[in-house]
Amino acid sequence: MTMRLSPLARLRLALALAPALLLLVGCGGQSPAGGGGKAGKGAKGGAAPVLVAKVERKVVPLALEAIGAVEPIRSTAVRSQVTGTLRKRVIREGQDVREGELLLEIDPRPFRNALQSAEADLQKVRVQLETARAQVARYRSLTADQMVSKEQFEKINDAARALEAEALAVESRLATARIQLEYCSIRAPLAGRSGQITLHEGDIVRANDTGAPLTTIHQLSPINVTFGVPQQYLGALQRYRAAGQLAVAATPPGADEKPELGELTFLDNAVESATGTLRLKAAFPNPAQRLWPGQFVTIAVTLANPEVLAIPSSALQTSQAGQYVYVVKADRTAELRPVVVERTVGAEAVITQGLAAGETVVTEGQLRVVPGRAVDVRDPAGGARPAPKAAKESKAGKEIAKP
Repeated sequence: MTMRLSPLARLRLALALAPALLLLVGCGGQSPAGGGGKAGKGAKGGAAPVLVAKVERKVVPLALEAIGAVEPIRSTAVRSQVTGTLRKRVIREGQDVREGELLLEIDPRPFRNALQSAEADLQKVRVQLETARAQVARYRSLTADQMVSKEQFEKINDAARALEAEALAVESRLATARIQLEYCSIRAPLAGRSGQITLHEGDIVRANDTGAPLTTIHQLSPINVTFGVPQQYLGALQRYRAAGQLAVAATPPGADEKPELGELTFLDNAVESATGTLRLKAAFPNPAQRLWPGQFVTIAVTLANPEVLAIPSSALQTSQAGQYVYVVKADRTAELRPVVVERTVGAEAVITQGLAAGETVVTEGQLRVVPGRAVDVRDPAGGARPAPKAAKESKAGKEIAKP
């Protein structure tokens, strides 16, 4: 039995089925081959973008690096050698002073009085000594004429000799009084930079006080840097030091600081058993006083300056078989090349085997590089891709477009 629909019902049924029909038409219009074509394009891929650098033959210093502490070559703690009242602070704290320059002054009046008293005592003893010597001369002639006994002459002579000894003692006391008067003027025993002054005018200064010194003076130019290196470098240090003086560079903390240059002056005669390190010392002229006592600096002792093959250390890659680099060949394809690294200095690696001067190695973008496939060498400044160049194959005679 056939059901017939009215025109209005057929219209409603057509409107209801229209979205389903459109969906079927859309699915049928998508070609499977087209989808496979897109997948094939993604799998095919292109040249890997990379940054490169040349293998260079250059001088790379063979150096030992360490952390050192800056120490003054000469340093003194200024103390008073007499007890008295501080009369005047002649210098300011932190001032550069010359050797022998007046630093502090103690009230000299008591010491001047002691000096004058010693001078008076010496003059008195000298008068008595002259009188005694005259008596000795007179009694000697009387004794020769047997007018005075020998006992009397010996008594006069002993008194004169006692006065001579007393004169010597007074002269010594006078010299001590002069020295103590000089000690009232405290002077710099060496040239350098003064530190904090702990006393002020009117304070009592005590002789040879074991407390804080009046001030300290450090010699800043030249200056020493003390540092330690592991004991396994002892043989290399002795060998290279025997060939000539070793240069040392000290870099103060700070991103823009330049190194100060000096020379190795001291190699300790024993290894510290607790740390297994060898103590060394280097001297620096330090004309600009950039090295400061107590400061920690980075030290580099240059043992030699050999000419070696060097590449940026960023080109090195590591695998289970060892270290390797990607070499960009003339046809712009990558080659995996095992290398032997002697040492790394800063951002450079010294290569002993695996590379030749003038070859090109990949420094960035190694993750996308596949050995034997093409690479796209980029400009590190602007990232622009270089224009393609044509190269001829030696065997097939074909032209290959270099990316």
